[in-house]
Amino acid sequence: MKINKTIQTLILSDVFLLTGFGLTEPIMAVYINDSIVGGSILTAGVASTIFMVTKAFVQLPFSRYVDSHDDKEDLKWLTIGTFLILIIPFIYIFAESIYHVYLAQILYGVGAGLAYPTWLGLFSTHLDKNNESFEWSFYSTLVALGTSVSATLGAFLAELYGFEITFVLVGLLSLIGFFMLFRLRSLEKY
Repeated sequence: MKINKTIQTLILSDVFLLTGFGLTEPIMAVYINDSIVGGSILTAGVASTIFMVTKAFVQLPFSRYVDSHDDKEDLKWLTIGTFLILIIPFIYIFAESIYHVYLAQILYGVGAGLAYPTWLGLFSTHLDKNNESFEWSFYSTLVALGTSVSATLGAFLAELYGFEITFVLVGLLSLIGFFMLFRLRSLEKY
């Protein structure tokens, strides 16, 4: 089955980004509880809430903006949002206080609030006719497989080598996903 290059690129970019962050899913509460001044299981929950609330408040109004502009504008915001997301693991490496984590979560929410509506819009408008369900399912399957493997790998790396190496790996995978977005600019439609 042939999938157009825009869809392929968006899928691969997100697989790297989400697989990278999958490395930290099972360890974030432990990291915050054990390594951060003022950290606890409760503050780990608060940090997660801060991310989700920030993302929610940014993405809905921003999605209206995205819908009123062309793909070139969307691509700029996707790149900016993804860049904000990719710096989060590097902030975690140097975080000492729970307030550093909270600040990172706000930045993560803003980045996700910018990136998700633009990614979803670009993906939706470039789906191949009569392959829409397959392409969404292909994306979902690759992300699920990548994050399932990375969750165990992340926990393993954190246990053996510490949190820092895990965050560096998240950052590197996110960086690969970020740079893949520049391929979209070279496609004919942009």
